[in-house]
Amino acid sequence: MTYRLTGAAWGLIVTAVLVTVPLSLRDRLPEPLATHWSDRPDNSAPFTAHLVITLLLWLLPWALLMGIALRGRALERRLGRGYWWGFLFAWGLFSIGVEVSTLYANLDRASWQEAELPGWTVLAVLGASAAAGVIAGALGRGEPDQAPPARERAPRLRLRPGQRSVWVSRLGNPWLLALTAISAVALVVTIAVGLVLGLPANVWASMAFAFLIAAVSGAMTGTISVRVTEDGVAVGFGPFGWPVRRIRLSAIDRAWSEPRYPSQVGGWGLRGVPGSATLMLRGGDCLVIRYKSGGQFVISIDDAERGASLINGLIEERVA
Repeated sequence: MTYRLTGAAWGLIVTAVLVTVPLSLRDRLPEPLATHWSDRPDNSAPFTAHLVITLLLWLLPWALLMGIALRGRALERRLGRGYWWGFLFAWGLFSIGVEVSTLYANLDRASWQEAELPGWTVLAVLGASAAAGVIAGALGRGEPDQAPPARERAPRLRLRPGQRSVWVSRLGNPWLLALTAISAVALVVTIAVGLVLGLPANVWASMAFAFLIAAVSGAMTGTISVRVTEDGVAVGFGPFGWPVRRIRLSAIDRAWSEPRYPSQVGGWGLRGVPGSATLMLRGGDCLVIRYKSGGQFVISIDDAERGASLINGLIEERVA
C-alpha cells in the first residue's frame, strides 16, 4: 500500500509541476520553443507539442512503475524495491529538471534561436537525478530479504566414497538471441550503407558502435551453461560457453533453488553488483549460490535443485 500511495502522490506532484510551471510562464516564452542544443539551438517545437511530449515522457514510465507496484512481485525482494524507488524519484526529478532547464533557456527570448542553455544546468539535472535515485533506492529497499534456508534444509546429494559426479545444464533465451541476431544484422547493414554511400564516419559510426555493443552483450548473456564438478562451479557465457566464470567449492557456503523473476532483479541479463549478482534469462527456479563471504550469485537455469544438491554434497564430502 505504501508503494501505491507514495507512487501516486509523487506522480501527481511531478505532473502538476510539468503542467502548471510552463502554463504560468507561457506569455514570457517564444513560439516555438528551443528544445535541443549542440553549441547553439538546433531544434524547436510548438509550446503545446512540447508540453504533450514532456508529459508523455514522464507519464508512460510512471504508469509502468505503478503497474509493477500493483502486481507486487517485483517488490518482494530488496533489490527490486531499490530499483523501483530509485527509478521513480530519479525519473521524476529528471523530467522536472529537463523541463525547468528548457523553460529557463527560452525565458524572455524573442525567438527560439536566441535561447541559451548553460552547461551547468545539464550537469545539475543529471547530478541531482542520480543522487535522488541512489538515496530513494537506499531508503526504500527496506529490510534484507528473508534469510536463506538453514543448512540442514538445503538440498544435499549423498555421494558414495570415491564416487565422481557431474551436473551440466544449459539455457537460452530465444528473445535475447533474436535481438542479438537483429543487432548483428543492423550492424552489418549500417556499416555497408555508410561505406557504400560514402557517408561521413560521424553519421554512422556511433550507430554501428551501439549495434555492436548490443550484439556482443546479447551473445554473451543470451545463452548460459552451468557445470558442477568436484573442482567447483563453472558458468559459461554465450553459445560456445566462453568466457567462463569459475567458483571454487571452498568459496561456497551452500546452494539451493528458489523462484526468481526478471521483475524482481531489474530485468534480463546480468543484474546486481559484484558479490550479489543475478544472471537472469527467464523467470522460475534459479540456482542460488551463497558465498562464505555472505554474497550470493543467482543463475536462472533448468534443473536447479539437482545442481544445488550436488554442490552441497561435494561441499559436505570435502568437510568430511
